[in-house]
Parts: sequence; structure tokens; C-alpha cells
Amino acid sequence: MTNSRRSFDVLVVGAGPAGIAAACCAAQEGARVGIVDNNARPGGQIWRGETQDSDVVDAASWLRKLVGSRVEILAPMEVFAQPEAGRLVATSPDGACELSYKKLILCTGARERFLPFPGWTLPNVMGAGGLQALVKSGMGIAGKKVVVAGSGPLLLAVAAHLRAHGADVRTIAEQAPWSRLVRFGMALASRGQKISQAFQLKKQLSRIAYRAGCWVVAAEGNGKVESVTLRTERKTWKEPCDYLACGFHLVPNTELASLLGCELRAEFVRTDDFQESSVSGTYCAGEPTGIGGLELSIAEGQIAGFAAAGQRERAQAYFGERKSQRRFSTALERTFMLRDELRHLPGAETIVCRCEDVKFGRLREQPSWRAAKLQTRCGMGPCQGRICGPAVEFLFGWKAESARPPIFPVAVESLAATACAE
Repeated sequence: MTNSRRSFDVLVVGAGPAGIAAACCAAQEGARVGIVDNNARPGGQIWRGETQDSDVVDAASWLRKLVGSRVEILAPMEVFAQPEAGRLVATSPDGACELSYKKLILCTGARERFLPFPGWTLPNVMGAGGLQALVKSGMGIAGKKVVVAGSGPLLLAVAAHLRAHGADVRTIAEQAPWSRLVRFGMALASRGQKISQAFQLKKQLSRIAYRAGCWVVAAEGNGKVESVTLRTERKTWKEPCDYLACGFHLVPNTELASLLGCELRAEFVRTDDFQESSVSGTYCAGEPTGIGGLELSIAEGQIAGFAAAGQRERAQAYFGERKSQRRFSTALERTFMLRDELRHLPGAETIVCRCEDVKFGRLREQPSWRAAKLQTRCGMGPCQGRICGPAVEFLFGWKAESARPPIFPVAVESLAATACAE
């Protein structure tokens, strides 16, 4: 098995919008830059494959900059351990690879938050972004009845994408109440680009029911999902469907940052004005520092890229844009805060940890996350708590912290190569 080595002035982990912006800016200043991503093509979920019309210009421009730069693209490749400071180990189809660096920029993005409810493990019940990714990859959805549910702006983008590919989107169920959504809309009034995107989505979603203050109670079906029970404060009903696309906003991917010793504040990586974390020489940009959308990710990426390349004055030019976009991030968090009713959805037999088949009834008997892991193996399966961890944090208030190498399952050969290199 190959055990290759690469050395960089600046290494960027994650090739979404924040990572691409960071890599391009650092390379522009003459730094030797590498960018690592676990997908074969850069772009992240938002720029991978097809893009929404409002994103096309940004995507094309930044991807063109990346391809035309001197940045070395290492993909598909995924970092799983840090043997020592200044050196990471990654795995790829060609084998293990040692990556040494002087400065590191973490742009590891976010994933969907899943909450358990009866029937959520049925086939064809999946994350909203997950279903969108499958359709982008070529899965047929034309003529299929789809319910899109959960929380956050992603629901609208997913529904529009599915409809454009022929899906019969039955309804969009947003758990946040109209009162918060109206305030959010008023906050967008001064942001021309956001308003333009909102109107475009409204046009794409014409004649599709959008229900605020509405949430999934259960999914039903024989062998696969056939209907979804939805609830508002006034009524409960069943909606027939072939697919349920359900996600409750986003959770930052901070496992690698935690492994490296970066301080977290709440669930996000704490950074200074130049996006540098508590670990000297390690920067962070994009969703791991706060869920704020595309424009904030790009602004933070530019700041981190220039700062890591030693160009702090150039980085400061983007402080104003970041400040403006962070106001939007605060509004997002306030608007899509999860309602208490969602804590009461799982029954005693509802599976919470899908990897280890741990049911809600067993978990509610435990006093803590640590006890739950010891007594039930919750969070100890292949996903290492990435799915059930945020769920139990919401349900029980447990802080599901677990960052140790390898941060995701890897082949024994990769672990052996790492051991030999130490």
C-alpha cells in the first residue's frame, strides 16, 4: 500500500466554498497550498454537481480560480489522524498519505441534524440534503411523491431542486412558527441578494403548500415509507409519500478541530479576528465557526487564506463583509430554533442510535452520555456519534464529545501505515 508524503506552506481541509476561497487567497500570495476533500470534485454540497441559478456565478468564478491556481487538489482524500503537530494523515484510494504543513485551515463544513421519531429508519426516509445529493448524482425522482420536512432554509432549496427534476412535492413542513419566519423575512428586506434568492425560490415553489409551525410526528409504511403524519397546533393528518426528506437545520463538523485541540464555544470553533483558532497556526472558516450561509463562508475563507499566508492587511479588507453576514447568521439561529414538541416524538421503541440499534427507552434510563455509551454502546458505531450525538444533546441535554483518532472508519492498512510512520 502506498504511503506518500506531501508538504505545504498552507494546507486546507475541505473544498467547499470556504476552503476554495481560503486556498485561492493563500496561493495568490505565493504560498504552496494543498486542499484536501473527501469527494472527487471540489465544491462541497452546495457547489457540487448542479447548482441553483443564484449560485452559478459564484460557483463558476471560484471553481475557475481554483483550477487556474497553483493549489494542489488532493481528492478524494480524507484526514483521519494527527500523529504530531504540523502533520496529518489521510487516506485515499491510493493508500495513506502524510500531509505536513506550516499553517492549517479547517473548512470542514456541516451536516444535517437528524432527530428520531417513529418510523424515521424506514427505507426512503432520508435527510433533505441527502435526497438532493442522490438526485444530483442521477437518481430518478420524477413522478415520486415527496414530503420535505424539518427546519431551515435548506428545505426550500431541496424542494425546488426536487421539483425541477420532476418530483411531486406534496408539502414543505417547517417546524418554526410563522411569527419567527415573518421577523426573519423583515430582516432580509435590507439584503438585496437574499431577497432576490427568496423570490426566485418562491417562484420555483409556486402552488406547493408551505406550512410553518408544522412538524413530522411519524413515518408509516410496509417495508418502506408510504405516508407521513404531520402536526400543527390545530390539526394532525397523514400525507401520502414515496420519500420523506427530513432534516433539522445543520450541525458543524468539528471532530477534526476537536482532535487538534481547538477550543469550542457552544458547538462551534472559537476563532479570533483573523479566523485563527486557539491552536497557533490553525485557522477555521465556514460552518464550523457558525452556521451562516454561503456568503459568510466565503468571507471567512478569504480572511483565513490571506492571514495564513501572512497578509493580515489584505485579510482585514473582508472584516466588514464578515460582520454584515454574521448578522444574518444570528437571525438564522434565532429563527430556526427547535421547538420543545420535537423532544417528545420518540417512543420507548424508537431507535435513536441506528448504528447500534439503541432505543429511546434504554437511553432515558441513563444519567449521562458517558453512561449511555458504556451501558448501551450508543454513539460507538461506524458514524461515531455523528447522527445520534446531536440528537441526544437535544433530547437529553448531553454533550456528546468524542474526538479521537481515527475520526472516521478507515482500512487497517491505513492505520498500519500511520503506525509505521510515527
